[in-house]
Amino acid sequence: MLELQPSDRRPGAPSSSGGGGGDEMIRTYKGWKGNNVFFFGGRLVFGPDARSILITIFLITAPVIIFCVFVGRKFVDDFPHHRGVSVLAVAIGLNLLDLIFLLVTSGRDPGIIPRNLYPPEPEGIEIGGEPRLAHTPTQSRLPRTKDMIVNGITVKIKYCDTCMLYRPPRASHCSICNNCVEKFDHHCPWLGQCIGLRNYRFYFMFILCSALLCVYVHVFCWIYVKRIMDGEKISIWKSLIKTPASIALIIYTFICVWFVGGLTGFHLYLMSTNQSTYENFRYRYDRHENPFNKGILGNFMEVFCTSVASSKNSFRAKVSKEPVIPPRIVNGAMSSPSLQKVSQDIEMGRKPVWHETVDEELGDMDKDMETSVTSRDLSRMLPPEETEGRGIMHSRESSRGRRGGSWELSGRVNEDLRTRDVESSGIDASRDLLSDAATVRSRTGTGIGRL
Repeated sequence: MLELQPSDRRPGAPSSSGGGGGDEMIRTYKGWKGNNVFFFGGRLVFGPDARSILITIFLITAPVIIFCVFVGRKFVDDFPHHRGVSVLAVAIGLNLLDLIFLLVTSGRDPGIIPRNLYPPEPEGIEIGGEPRLAHTPTQSRLPRTKDMIVNGITVKIKYCDTCMLYRPPRASHCSICNNCVEKFDHHCPWLGQCIGLRNYRFYFMFILCSALLCVYVHVFCWIYVKRIMDGEKISIWKSLIKTPASIALIIYTFICVWFVGGLTGFHLYLMSTNQSTYENFRYRYDRHENPFNKGILGNFMEVFCTSVASSKNSFRAKVSKEPVIPPRIVNGAMSSPSLQKVSQDIEMGRKPVWHETVDEELGDMDKDMETSVTSRDLSRMLPPEETEGRGIMHSRESSRGRRGGSWELSGRVNEDLRTRDVESSGIDASRDLLSDAATVRSRTGTGIGRL
C-alpha cells in the first residue's frame, strides 16, 4: 500500500523522544516554509498576495454605496407600506454576503498538504533506519511517478521535490504559495489564495453572489431611468443625463457581469462533470474517462452536501524549532543540502543529478584529450575540424551544468586538465601546442568550446 503522507515526518508531528528538554518551541505558523501570510496568531491564513483582497473589496463595495445613495434611496417613498426599503436591504444584504464568502474563502486553509521533513523511503533500499537530510542523493533514486487505482482506473501520482511527498490524486503544487494543495483548482489573484478542497464551495458562492449583485444593481438602475422617463415624459437619453450615477453603474455592472457571470457558468460546468480548473486545462477529461465523475447529481452533492474536510495543519500548535542544516564538505568543496533539488516540475521528467553529469563530462573529456589542443586558459578546449560539432555539443552540456548550480565542478575539471597536460606533455610541449592552437584557430575560425 502506498503511504502518501507519513505522519511521523510532518513538521509539528509528536517527537518520539518525548519533546527533549532543550529544544526551542515555536508556533507552527512562525516556522512555516510556504509563502503564506498569517493573521491573529495563525488563525487566518492568506496567500502571499493577500493585499489584492483590499482591491476586490473596494470593487464590490464602492458601486453598492453609490447605488444606495443615488439610486436606491429614491425608491423608499415610491412604494406603499415602505416596501421601497427592501430595494436597499437586498442590495446591502447581497453585498455583505459577498464579502463574507470572500473572507471565508481567502482566510482559510485551502487544503494544504503538510510537507515532509525527510524524503520517503525508496522501495528496496536499506539505509540502516537513519533519517536522511532533505534533498540528498538518495532522493534521486525515488520513482518520479507511481500508479494508483481510483474507481478501477489507473491514475498517476507524482513526487513533489519541494514538499518531499507523493501528491494524492487531484493535488498539485502552487508555485505562488509554495504548497501542495488537495484538489487544487487554481490560485485566484483577486482573493490572494489558492482554491482547493476546503474552500472551493465558498469560492463558488462568492462568484455567484457577485454575479447576482451585478444583475440586481444593473436592473434597478434601468428601472430608475424608466421611472424618470415616465414621470417627466422625456426621452431615454434625457433621462440618462439626469442620473449620471445610473449611467456609470449600468456600464460598470454590464462589464462585470460578463466576467463573474461567465466564471459562474464555467464552474457550474466543472462541478457537473467533477473537474477542477487545473484538470480541465491540463488533462482534458472530455477526451477520456474521468475517474472522479459520479454523475451530475452526485457531483453537486459532493461539493455542497458533504462536510468540509478538516485541516491537516495546526498552525497554532507548538513544535520544536527546526535546526539549521550546515553545508556539507564534498571533496573539499562546500555543498548546500539543497544542491540536488530539481527546479522544474516532475512532469518534465527526471533530470540527471550532479554526479552523473560530472562522470559523463569527464568520460567525454578523456576521449577528446587525444585529438584536441589546450589553450592558455585551461578551462577551454579547441576541437579539430572533424570534431567541431562535438565541441559545440560539449559547450551546451557544460553550460547546462553551470546553470544547474555545480560551480565547484569547473574547478575540479580544470584541475584534472592541468594535471593531465603537465604529466603527458611537459612545460615545453605545452608552449609548442599553444602556438599550434593559435594557427588552428586562425585557420578554422571556429569558437572554442567552453567546458
